[in-house]
Parts: sequence; C-alpha cells; structure tokens
Amino acid sequence: MTTMPVGTESQLVIAPMLIVLAAAVGSLLLGRHPRTRAAVSLAAGAAYAVAVAAIDWYIVLAPDAPGIATYQVGDWPAPLGITLVADGLSAFMLTMVAVLGVASLVFSTRHLPGGEGRSYYFPLFHFLALGVTGAFLTGDLFNLFVWFEVMLMASYVFVAYSGGPQHTRAAFWYVTLNLLASAVFLLGVGGIYATTGTLNMADLAQRLAEPAAYGLEPVPVVGLLGLLLSVFAIKAGLVPFQFWIPTAYRAAPPQITALLAGATKKVGIYAIIRLSFTVFAGAEVAVDLQLPVLNAAIAGESPLPFVGTALFLMAAASILVGGIGAVGRDSMEGVFAYSSIGQVGFIAIPVAIAATTIDPTLRQFAIVAALVYALNHTLAKGLLFLAVGTVRAATGTSRFDDLGGMAKRSPPLAIAVFVGSLALVGIPPLSGFFGKFLVFDAAARARAGPVIVLLLVGSLLTIAYTTRLWNQSFWGAETDAVETATVDSVQVIVLAVLAAAIVTVGVGFDPVYEFAETAAEAALDTEGYVDAVDPTDPSELVPSSGGEH
Repeated sequence: MTTMPVGTESQLVIAPMLIVLAAAVGSLLLGRHPRTRAAVSLAAGAAYAVAVAAIDWYIVLAPDAPGIATYQVGDWPAPLGITLVADGLSAFMLTMVAVLGVASLVFSTRHLPGGEGRSYYFPLFHFLALGVTGAFLTGDLFNLFVWFEVMLMASYVFVAYSGGPQHTRAAFWYVTLNLLASAVFLLGVGGIYATTGTLNMADLAQRLAEPAAYGLEPVPVVGLLGLLLSVFAIKAGLVPFQFWIPTAYRAAPPQITALLAGATKKVGIYAIIRLSFTVFAGAEVAVDLQLPVLNAAIAGESPLPFVGTALFLMAAASILVGGIGAVGRDSMEGVFAYSSIGQVGFIAIPVAIAATTIDPTLRQFAIVAALVYALNHTLAKGLLFLAVGTVRAATGTSRFDDLGGMAKRSPPLAIAVFVGSLALVGIPPLSGFFGKFLVFDAAARARAGPVIVLLLVGSLLTIAYTTRLWNQSFWGAETDAVETATVDSVQVIVLAVLAAAIVTVGVGFDPVYEFAETAAEAALDTEGYVDAVDPTDPSELVPSSGGEH
C-alpha cells in the first residue's frame, strides 16, 4: 500500500534537511560526551537514509507516486517564498548522499584524527550533509548559493582539520578559490535577478520560455549562465578548475574525502543538469555552431549547445589530465585524487552530448548515462577513499614505498579495494560496467568518433593507474609497516558493504536504470516542474493556507 495522507509528500521534502540540522545542533551540544555524540550521529544518519528512501518511494517510484512534490517554507507561495522541490533527479542524488553518508559516519566512529577537532567533527559532518541536501532540494538560485556556502564552510574546516603546514596551505588555496567562485556565483545570481526579476527556478524557466510576455531579453541571461557554469565546474573539479582537488583531498580526513569526492562533487554536476535542462533549455537564443568533435553542426533556438561545447572541452581535458596525473602519483590518496578529476570527465561527457543533440531520445539517454556513471563513481570512489583511511589507520602510511603485501595481511580489505578498482575500470557485472557502457553508447549514438577515442584513452589510463596501485600496495612482499599492521574489522565491514553494493547494482541493474531514467525525465520535464511549483505573479499573491502546492 503506497497511499499516504494528503500533504505528507510535502512534509517528506523537508524531512532530510530537518534531520541533519537537528543532528548538527544535537551533536554540537554533546561536545563533552563523545560516545553519546557518535551514537546520536549514527542514529541521525540512519534516519536520514530512511527519509531519503521515503522520498524515493512515495514521491518518485511508487505506482501512484506524484513524481514531484514541493514544500513552501513559511507557507509563502512561489516565487516570493523559499521553495523546496523533490523530484526524480533530486531523489537520485540524495540517494547517493544517503548511502555514502551512512558509510562515512560508521567509519568515523572507528577512526577520528586526534586533538581538539574531535568535539566538532560530527557537527561539521552534519552541516556538510545539510549543505549538500539543501543544494539538491532548493528551488531557487539564491538559496542554491546559500547551500553551496553552508557546504563549503564545513569543507573548509575539514581540509585544515589536521592542522599541519600542508593542511593549512591546502585550506588556504581551497578557501581562496571558492571565495572567488562564490563572488562569481553571487554576481551571476544578482545579474539574473536584475534581468528577469526572479530567482525561483520554475518562475525563471517560465519567463525564459515566454520572454515577450515578461518583457525580457534572454541573451544577457544566457551569458550569465556562463558565469554559473564556471562556478559549477569548480565544484565538480573539471579542468581547468581542478587544481584544488589533489591538495584538498590529501589534507582532509579520508572519510571526509570520500564524501567530498563521492557526494559533494556531484552538486556541481547536478546544478549543471538542473539549470541547463530544466531552467534554461526553453530560452530562445539563436545558435549556429560547428562541432568538429561531434562531426555535426548545431542550429536552433536554445542555449544548450553553448553549455555542451564548454562541457566537451572541460570533460576531455579532465579525462586526460586526471588519468595521466593518477599514473604518476606515489600514494594511494594521490592516485585517487587525480582519478576523481578524470572520472568526473566521464560524467560530464554524456551531459555535453545531451546538451548538443537535438534528438530528445538521445538527450534523455545521455543524461541517464551520466547519472548511472555518477552513481558508480560515488560507490567506487567512496569505497576507495575509505580504504585509504583503513590502510593509513593500520599502517600509518599510504605511500607506495612503505606498502606491499596488504592482500596477504588483510584479504577482505584487498578484495574490497579490488572490487572498487574494477568498478572504476568498468568490468562486468559491476556497476561500473553499465556506467561506462552507457557513456560509450551515448557517444556512439551521437556518432562522435573522437569522443569514443577519448573515452578509450581514459579507460586505458584507468587500467594503468589501478593496476599500478594494486601491484605496489597489495601485491608483493610485506613491508615493515604492513607486517605490524592491525586492520580495524568494522572499517573493513564498511568497505565490504560498499563492495557488495557495487556488485548488487550491477547484478540487479534494471531497477537502477529505471530510477535513473525517471531522474532524467524529471530533469527534462520543465513544464511539470513549473506546474508543481506553480509560480504566480507577485501582484496576485496572497499567503496560502497550507505548506504544499
């Protein structure tokens, strides 16, 4: 039975945010009770996962689910009030956060860096999750900026968490770059408001689709989209905005790096998809582009080809820079940090294909490919960064020169890392096989020969650096550090669960594909999004009597 009381879907939309906010405040108040603080955090993580699962089922996946639900904060109707929106796309993203967030929380209860930072670790963790959750659910651009800042402020502290000189240096560059990005973001948001008179995404999509009715000139608005695209590319870690990733990922605690790479990086990808396809796709801007990489000419009245062209260039550079950089690293976290740069390129390529094609079927398929690959990246990279934490906690190092023979010392740990590495490579029947296959298939359907060659090169580089890491860390004779290592069994169980999830997603792929397909449909359904939010002319607004639309 899937029916729920009227209005319950609306309450579900805000539930994940309330849970992590309460967890952040509660764990902050329990600063002198570490065990209770950890227990409260774990309970909140489980409750968050349940709330996200409820959104997935009752709002998106159930036979009689509405497909989309909104919550108007303070009962103020759109576009004046703050709108939260849960649909297939946001639910798919939240599911990745829930899975990896619970795994990172369990891991964190077993291993935290020493010092005074222990007292504020869990509150910061929940504030980081709050920022990510708010970014996925918000229905207006200004609050997207706000939730970006909540997420970034927590991550600033985590990058400098250990307090050493290298951590302070990494935090300095990370903060500097993101403060610049925030200024650009705010400039773009302000420009859009000055040009259109609204920041509500549904209202903005409605106005861009009918500019004459609102007296708008869409060309400047599309130019401002370019500013926002650069901000989202920074958050996603696409080249040429990737240089913060290696130092920040090495500086943060591994369980936080797992969340940064596996979940927060997807906020940038989500924002690109949401704004490009749900909000700006209906804008009327004359386009006439030659795209040699696709062997095609793009002409039409949408700004999407501009987005697609920029994404192609950034994604191609990311695959090459990330792959080549990973091959030459001398530590596990160094390899995985550069790998994250390359792997996000594999996610951005199908998004670029979706933006440049005029075939609606291919557009939806390409977004599905991006989402499935993003899911695999979340599971695999989350597992691998947590494995770095396990190895460092057991041996005191993650450098290849000091490792060797870990497979003999801890076979379950080795198997989990092996599964995660194979998922990055794309070996069946793991989740990575379907993600990579769909990306190649999208490029083939677009008849983009050069893109297929690029993807092949990126895949070969993935094989090269994962093989090198395995041989130097887990194969061969045991080093002194490995011989005396004591591997934490709970941490290994967390890794085993993630490895099992990778296998399960691959073996039972049909429901995952259907979920990703629903998410892609939601991203492209501008009319449905606008109807659900139901923005009204401000002159006609009166306070509503309920919290939903």
